[in-house]
Amino acid sequence: MKKPELLSPAGDMDTLKMAINCGADAIYVGGEEFSARAYAKNFNKEELKKAVDYSHLYDVKLYVAVNTIVFEDEIEPCLDYLKYLYEIGVDAVIMQDIGMISLTKKLIPNLEIHASTQINCHNDECLKLLKKMKVKRVVLAREMDIDTINNLKTDIDKEIFIHGALCVSYSGRCLFSSLNGGRSGNRGRCTGSCRLPYELYKEGKKLKDKYPLSTKELCTVNKLGKILSSNVQSLKIEGRMKSKEYVGYVTKVYRRLIDEYYKDKKITVKKEEMINLSKLFNRDFTEGYLFNSNIYNTNSSNHLGYPLGKVTKVTDKKIFIKLSDDLNLEDGIRFVNSNRGMIVNKIYDDKNLLTNKALKNKIISVDNKIGLKHIDAVNKTIDRKLLKSIDETSQKKMDITFSLKGHIGKELTLKIYDGKNEIIKKSIILDRSKNVKMDKKMLKEKLSKINNTPFKIKNINIDIEDVFIPLKYLNELKHALIDELIKKRVECKNKVNFNYKKIKTNYKSHNINVFVKDEKDIIKYRDKCNIMYTDNYELYTKYKHLNIYYRLDNIMNKFPDYKDERLLINDLGSLNRYYKNNKIITDYSLNIANSESVLFLQKYNVILTTLSPEIPNYEILKYTKNTEIIVKGKLELMILKDFHTKGKDIKIKDKFGNIFPIINNRVLHYKNIDIKDKIDTNTRIIL
Repeated sequence: MKKPELLSPAGDMDTLKMAINCGADAIYVGGEEFSARAYAKNFNKEELKKAVDYSHLYDVKLYVAVNTIVFEDEIEPCLDYLKYLYEIGVDAVIMQDIGMISLTKKLIPNLEIHASTQINCHNDECLKLLKKMKVKRVVLAREMDIDTINNLKTDIDKEIFIHGALCVSYSGRCLFSSLNGGRSGNRGRCTGSCRLPYELYKEGKKLKDKYPLSTKELCTVNKLGKILSSNVQSLKIEGRMKSKEYVGYVTKVYRRLIDEYYKDKKITVKKEEMINLSKLFNRDFTEGYLFNSNIYNTNSSNHLGYPLGKVTKVTDKKIFIKLSDDLNLEDGIRFVNSNRGMIVNKIYDDKNLLTNKALKNKIISVDNKIGLKHIDAVNKTIDRKLLKSIDETSQKKMDITFSLKGHIGKELTLKIYDGKNEIIKKSIILDRSKNVKMDKKMLKEKLSKINNTPFKIKNINIDIEDVFIPLKYLNELKHALIDELIKKRVECKNKVNFNYKKIKTNYKSHNINVFVKDEKDIIKYRDKCNIMYTDNYELYTKYKHLNIYYRLDNIMNKFPDYKDERLLINDLGSLNRYYKNNKIITDYSLNIANSESVLFLQKYNVILTTLSPEIPNYEILKYTKNTEIIVKGKLELMILKDFHTKGKDIKIKDKFGNIFPIINNRVLHYKNIDIKDKIDTNTRIIL
């Protein structure tokens, strides 16, 4: 069984180096454009080239996230960016936009593409479609459990998240940040709406949950054995916005456990590792939907840290704490119930003397600079000693072998070999030694001095006669070989040329379509609109003689045998399953934002494409036909796999008093959109 890839995040070059030093097989990063973590530091083009070279020097793959939806006026800049990434040698790009995936495989066919989790691929039918699109790997929806993943039949590489932050909504199915906060998660600018406090109501009664949409942190170390025996090729750590210490330590833990499993077929998680993972970042840990665990932490959306002790006494000037863990200067602490945090700049011992460190079980005091009033529990949220130890991680070194040959009357020859590349260089003609006998041990010592390089000596072979070897020439050969080996390991000869031109269309259509709730709506609108939609199958079958379409679910795990039906579909799996034998319209949940995506869907016989409500202008309409825009009604903001509170009348209220209904695990907008006077094309009204 092949060992799966350990894939780590990096928001900057220091983090990338740390992840490599700690054992990552591959790194994923974002550039300054088209990345779904727009608020990470990210890499400019020059830095991306350095990141590729550095990664390849250490036999580590580098993937670049180009995983936003792409607007019409961004198609050509996005293509230019993808061309640049291909020509600097990135190993793959991670993409969400189906139109850009299709176009990229046409224009840059040798660029490897991984389908982002934002595509929300959760069934075999979706995998089949992506394979036909020549996608190499799919990052599966985080809502899938391990047994379902193992039952997937499509022969395509699969990647899953094993550690880090979770989205409460199905990825790619969240409009909360965009429609309520003005910043699109599909464009990498998520406001973190799910992390905000809300009042939760059930049947008019207010519940205690302060953060009803906030999730715990994924941590699968205790189930890693089952993951490693699964149908998955890549294990992904979330965290492009996390610190280098976080990324490094998480990578190091999973690296050790993976290697241990493949050596001894066992997983032994150390208590110290779990404590350190908690200190670095946690909102309480969960094994996620992978193992059908509870993902919600409704009490807090902050980093919780690890228990440090109990407050025993509070005065206006001092907070007295009995420690259950060591405390050092510059550690970060948070008082649990008051939810207030601080950096510890001064520690006073039990004699009120300043100290740099306090040991567990001692009672110490710190300055009350946050105005704490009550007795409280206290957690450590920053451990400076831990961070320092991670920062001291040694640089990764790669094995090389030198082979030195020195024969009388022949050229001095030195060969370097790294297990894959072999380079030979020659120098001066050698004479018989007259006075100085060359010592093999001394020659090995000279060749071993490579401390300021990415390499370490695995072996040195010496084959010499009684010759004199000037050490100057030996050193020159050694340094020249190392320089050339570095160049060889990072060289890239990728080149591509293409021409891309959009074609405008004069297509115009002004049909009104309506999403109906019940029979009264059908009777009212049947003669006033072109198309009706419903998610009520009985209603659909009763009025099939009209131009009515049945809306399929966003999340499809079973596929009824529909034939000669009219279907409004919401996921790529349904598209692949039903496009041959049914009339198909695609819904707004597919995030269609450019003409290339519309063209791609039309190749699958889609007769009408509903555009994303996130498109900023309607430039797209100049290059498409048979499209529809939702102009009035209440949209779904989030699709949850499950919600911790059940009932018919579930609502959340934000700090502004806006009320969001939660119906069948769907979070709906608090208001109806109404832009019908701004649109010059087919429109849909949701009743």
